[in-house]
Amino acid sequence: MPNRYKCVLLFGAPGAGKGTQGRVLGTIPGFFHLACGDVFRSLDIGSEAGRLAAEYIGRGDLVPDDLTLKIWHKGLMGRVAVSDYKPREDLLVLDGIPRNRDQAVLLEEYVDVLALVHLVCNDEAAAILRMRRRAIRENRIDDANEQVIRHRFEVYHSVTQPVLDHYDPSLVHDVDAMGSPAEVLRRTLDHIIPIQNALFHADSETE
Repeated sequence: MPNRYKCVLLFGAPGAGKGTQGRVLGTIPGFFHLACGDVFRSLDIGSEAGRLAAEYIGRGDLVPDDLTLKIWHKGLMGRVAVSDYKPREDLLVLDGIPRNRDQAVLLEEYVDVLALVHLVCNDEAAAILRMRRRAIRENRIDDANEQVIRHRFEVYHSVTQPVLDHYDPSLVHDVDAMGSPAEVLRRTLDHIIPIQNALFHADSETE
């Protein structure tokens, strides 16, 4: 499918550090980070889409796929319109989407996934602690309730983790998510810098 945005997916269980890595990558020229959660949190909760999304998120449930893709794509197009994201210059880094196999299929209309960075955190207690600290630091009500957090893990294991099987194994790169953000960033960059270099080298040859 032509005219799809070249992207890398950040993937992992709740608290694995997808947002942290994405935000850091987004500060590096040549990368543009878009977190699905940020798109949703910026929604006008007075709108119909915002109200419906807030109800699902507040329970720790996944927002229905058609609504998710509609909101996400509108958010992406808004960033293209104001030139925050320049598709000819930036490698798109996504986190928080896709969250199930159906979303992965729907997403193919919009993006060409060049790699999936799977942030692996085998210590669930450490991940929960990260989320509780984040809730305090960023005033994120959706991460403050431990019951909601544990429900998110249940949803992840039953619904989201199988998304890994949707992609060719050659695209999936396991990265140890334990350690300092700088250590995890170095491991992540080891996988995606060659992709970015190959992408821009190919573009320069066609210009």
